[in-house]
Formats: sequence, structure tokens, C-alpha cells
Amino acid sequence: MEQIDFLTAYQKKTQRNYIERVTSHDKAECAAIAKQWGKDYWDGERQYGYGGYKYDGRWLPIAKDIATHYGLKAGDKILDIGCGKAFLLHEFTNTVPGVEIAGLDISEYGIEHAKEEAKPFIKLGNCTSLPWPDNHFDFVYTITTFHNLQIDELKKAVQEMQRVGKGKKWLCVESYRNEREKMNLLYWQLTCESFFRPEGWNFLLKEWGYDGDYGFIYFE
Repeated sequence: MEQIDFLTAYQKKTQRNYIERVTSHDKAECAAIAKQWGKDYWDGERQYGYGGYKYDGRWLPIAKDIATHYGLKAGDKILDIGCGKAFLLHEFTNTVPGVEIAGLDISEYGIEHAKEEAKPFIKLGNCTSLPWPDNHFDFVYTITTFHNLQIDELKKAVQEMQRVGKGKKWLCVESYRNEREKMNLLYWQLTCESFFRPEGWNFLLKEWGYDGDYGFIYFE
């Protein structure tokens, strides 16, 4: 396993007021609404989630970086676990023409409003049980999804990711390295269930047989 960061530049463009997040609205109510994974989460007010998640091309350079790092080529099968509106998944088809894409998400609204070109390749489902055979994909990735699972679900999801991938994998979750980042994470997050330092994530991934790469998002 190797720690790889593909998202730093993207994350630093997002401005966050952590204190306002917990003082301007009922945070518990906002979290309950966010976990319905519906319109409010994706395209409602900012306190419920993304505050409007539209395709704007920001994922294209990230797709290029990932494709270059892993040497993706035409004919490769790519799976996005927790693909949401599938913007990044779609960008792989622009970056590496000829790849075969697949996605899975728990949100009906997210899939209904996904990038049109990617919609035919997305399934509705839970990442604890992936509807594909063993060793089916050349590259499997998941971004900001697995930390939304409780520990028993998390183990199943990690092992399912391992099962369907041939070798190249990348898992990205939210984490913290110090008390300030932990507080910021707790203030900002709406849907997280699993909170671990990088060392904790690394330990669990190894315990559960995961042999792919991983990355973290921090709230500095």
C-alpha cells in the first residue's frame, strides 16, 4: 500500500468557516437531512451538503493525474464506488478514450442527476455488496464514501473493493493528524461515521486484506 494524494489542489479551493457550520444552523438536523442522500444533500442549501453540485470540468485534471499514475489504457475496466453524479468517472472517458466505466451509489437522486454519458453505467446499490464478479476491474477507486460507514459496514466495503479489483486500487477518506484537524472535521462533516487518524486507517485496511493505495482529506 502507498499513500497518494490526488486532491490537495482541489480541496484547497474550497473555503470553509468551521465555527459558522455549527452555529448558524441546527447541525444535527442538517446531518439527518444530508444522510437521506437526496436533493437537499446534492443541490440544496450549503448546510445540507454540497450546496449545488454541478459539472464544471474541475475533475478532469484529477482524472489525468490518476490515469497517468496508474498507467490506465483503452480497454481497462474502471469502477467508482460511491460515484454520486459520476463527474470524475465521466472524465476518465475523456482522459483515456476506450476505457470501460462502471459506478455504484446509494443515492437515487445522485444517479438521476449524474452526467448523462455515464448514467447507463451506474448501478444503485450499497458498497457493502458489489454486484460484480471477483477480479473484474483493472482499477477501482472510492472517494469520500467509506468514512460514511459504521465499522462493520466499513469492513465489508473494504473487502468488497479488494474482491472486485485485479490490483490497482485507490481509497480516499477524511481523516485528521492533530486535535485542530479533528475538531474541524467534526464541525464540518455531515455524514461521517468512522473517524480515525491515518495510522488507524492504515491498520484497519491491512487487517482487512486491502492491498491498494490510499489517500486522506484533512481539514486544516
